[in-house]
Amino acid sequence: MTGSPVEWVQDRPAQSVRTCIGCRQREPSADLLRVVAQHRDSGVAIVPDPRRRLPGRGAWLHPVSACLRSAQRRRAFGRALRVSGNLDISALEQYLENRHEHS
Repeated sequence: MTGSPVEWVQDRPAQSVRTCIGCRQREPSADLLRVVAQHRDSGVAIVPDPRRRLPGRGAWLHPVSACLRSAQRRRAFGRALRVSGNLDISALEQYLENRHEHS
């Protein structure tokens, strides 16, 4: 590496880093699944956002069931998404189950 630090830092593409709410490990956002809260008549549903386009505050999770269970046990969804009450994670569970079957 030659030149000033500013020159060689600009050569690397910028990649956002996020923290998994399940295991608390920092990873590039490309390796994590974004989840959002959607308010419905029956309460609040936590839904996957693989295209990262849904409106609202997002949280990040490794797309594996171990991190999902850990986040659920720690009650991390409510804190990360700033919602309270009974949270329905069935859509997220179904997404992870289907993703696992197709891999």
